[in-house]
Amino acid sequence: MQQTNSRGSLWRAAQDSTDLGGRFLWGARACVSLGELTHGSALAGRGEDLRGRSVLVATADPLAAALALLELDGVARRMVLCPADFPRHHIPFVIAAAEVDALIFDRETAATAGDFSCAIECTAMIAPRAVNRTVSEQTEWVLLTSGTTGLPKLTVHTLDSLTGAMRVAATTAPPVVWGTFYDIRRYGGLQIFLRSILSSASLVLSHPQETTATYLSRAGRRGVTHISGTPSHWRHELMSPAAGKIAPQYVRLSGEIADQGILDHLQSFYPQARVAHAFASTEAGLAFEVNDGLAGFPVEVIERSAGDVEMKVENGTLRIRSNRTATRYLGRECGSLKDAEGFVDTGDVLQLRDGRYYFSGRRDGVINVGGQKVHPEEVEAIINRHPQVRMSLVRTRKNPFTGSIVVADIVLEEAPDNTNGRIDELKQELLHFCRKQLSPYKVPASINFVPALAVSATGKLARYHA
Repeated sequence: MQQTNSRGSLWRAAQDSTDLGGRFLWGARACVSLGELTHGSALAGRGEDLRGRSVLVATADPLAAALALLELDGVARRMVLCPADFPRHHIPFVIAAAEVDALIFDRETAATAGDFSCAIECTAMIAPRAVNRTVSEQTEWVLLTSGTTGLPKLTVHTLDSLTGAMRVAATTAPPVVWGTFYDIRRYGGLQIFLRSILSSASLVLSHPQETTATYLSRAGRRGVTHISGTPSHWRHELMSPAAGKIAPQYVRLSGEIADQGILDHLQSFYPQARVAHAFASTEAGLAFEVNDGLAGFPVEVIERSAGDVEMKVENGTLRIRSNRTATRYLGRECGSLKDAEGFVDTGDVLQLRDGRYYFSGRRDGVINVGGQKVHPEEVEAIINRHPQVRMSLVRTRKNPFTGSIVVADIVLEEAPDNTNGRIDELKQELLHFCRKQLSPYKVPASINFVPALAVSATGKLARYHA
């Protein structure tokens, strides 16, 4: 296992791995060999100016952000990872809560640099120059929630908590090339970035402004062998004509419920790949990975949990305690991250059926239909198993009699043909499909066929209420 510790740093760990010169970070516009960092800097050689500071890493280019993280861990007191699409109106709150006193920016975010006494431009390339990388800090890594419905939460990790699950070999043959649809400033993407650094692998970074097809083409040219994303990422990927550009050996899903429909579809499309889905959250860290090709996970995963990760189901939700969990939230507004016993309540509801746990959805995402609770994800999992459905979004609509009703927006595998009333016929077929597997109050009251569904900045379905 590649280990880090409080006296080490990410860069020190990268150096301990093999063949720095043969490992690359590929961005949308540039490519950097980690070996170049041995005698150069992406921060104009000014990393020493940030020693002991709380630094907001706010570049538009993920490659520039990756290089900044490599240089600053063990140097900065705190790094606040700001995704390119993070809501700008929340930045003042983040600066105050994290006591930010320095900024890393790039050309696209330069307009914000004037508000800081210490602001350093980071480029997506290495300039040869003398650099002092003496480790003096156990840097805090601060991850931000999206903040779309309220103030964001600032979750504090250490390098140890972020890499606690990474039991990876220091050398691999043939070489591994990682790819991810995530932004590396969010937990899911950061996990892949750190894993690639610590396992002597290369990484093809996605860019928030490029299309799925463009990224898949780049990933294919670089020979990506391992790739991760949310189920929504993967549903969009499979709809792209460029889906065949990659031939991965390993496909990973996380961040949303992986229903049987998407697992089966991925295994069919990439028969050579091992398809796995993992449960992780920004606060709780990575809990476990499922490799048997089935939705949900065996009850033994919780019953036998101990040591690094302890899990339990309490009041219907999954709770996790481990050395991978975050240490705390920053800011009094955020409240407590753990309970008195050190468990993180994930808020994810579980149901036990036939010796296997299944995720029903989020506790705070329930639709109330005449006093009955409906988890949108449970209904979506059924709809998505229909052979003519690509993906679906179940939402609520107000109703004067029941308070709310269930509505389903569905993207089909092929555009519907309305010849001889085929659209109405298909809607009835889908409703019948649902009635056979769901309680009556969970069956959608209406179905809409839509060309696409929106995905949030975190790679998850954009859920809303009407």
